[in-house]
Amino acid sequence: MAKWLDGVGEEKNIAISSRIRLARNIENIRLPQYMDLEDGKKITDIVNNAVNNSDIIESKDFNFYPINSISNIDKEVFVERHLISPDLLRNPQISSFLLKNDETVTIMINEEDHIRIQALLPGLNLEKAWELCSNIDDAIEKNVDYAFDERFGYLTSCPTNVGTGLRASVMLHLPCLVLTGYINNVLQAVNQIGLTVRGLYGEGTSAIGNIFQISNQVTLGESEEEIIKKLKGIVLQIIAKERDSRNTLLNVNKIQIEDKVYRSLGLLQSARIITAKESMDLLSDVRMGIDLGIIENINMEIVNKLIMDIQPASVQKIFKEELNSNVRDIRRGEIIRERLER
Repeated sequence: MAKWLDGVGEEKNIAISSRIRLARNIENIRLPQYMDLEDGKKITDIVNNAVNNSDIIESKDFNFYPINSISNIDKEVFVERHLISPDLLRNPQISSFLLKNDETVTIMINEEDHIRIQALLPGLNLEKAWELCSNIDDAIEKNVDYAFDERFGYLTSCPTNVGTGLRASVMLHLPCLVLTGYINNVLQAVNQIGLTVRGLYGEGTSAIGNIFQISNQVTLGESEEEIIKKLKGIVLQIIAKERDSRNTLLNVNKIQIEDKVYRSLGLLQSARIITAKESMDLLSDVRMGIDLGIIENINMEIVNKLIMDIQPASVQKIFKEELNSNVRDIRRGEIIRERLER
């Protein structure tokens, strides 16, 4: 199981995971959207050589995956598990990635930029994720010249990444802010201070299962440490508001909250056909119930893993075959019933 799903980390009951991503380009080589196969291979070789020859990185801890050698289901599984971005799949002839064995670090090659370094850890753990990314970044930079401007910083394909090239995000489970309707106030306040809110799978996705991603919008004009400190401070405030909402609802509407949690658990343990969205919404209630002590015989790790394993490609991966949506909904029910056995 991916380390970021193990449910261990600061504020783990609300903060599901923390991610740091660095965008880098190599000087005097065209960006991926303009490059040919020769340039694509050149970038791939540069990154692989940097990793293999590094005294910082243990290259044996990483596996190399060319996109054009991976099955369609596996590609989507990597995306569903947040290990690669959907954009990496757009140029399969030149794109690839290196993945650490414990799935905490990914080095994406020829995505939107030449190099995208990502660290993904459980709980609220931005500083450690930054440390992992920074070490990889330093190792690669010893072997290449990055596209860097003294005034603007690291040069990237998207203007919003120019500067540090750092994007920090935290995945939060906020069911009680949604239940109370206070989530709209929180999201509005977050946007006003220069952060952005997205759904489970980032840009362009909605918040399924009451899961939200909070991240910085721009990287220019702030140091990496300032970006991380600002984001963490806001995330801690949101976590405090979610916890206050949980305690208030439990004190004022205890029977109603218990009923909601047990109804959701009962449906999950009984349903024979269930969609990914319905599963996510019901698992959100169960996850909340575990944190509030309503459910004591199911641990958070099981629910976290289910959130990933019930996604469309992951269901097909588990059953080792391509399935249409109707059959997937049946198989999804089987997975959930087995994991949440009474």
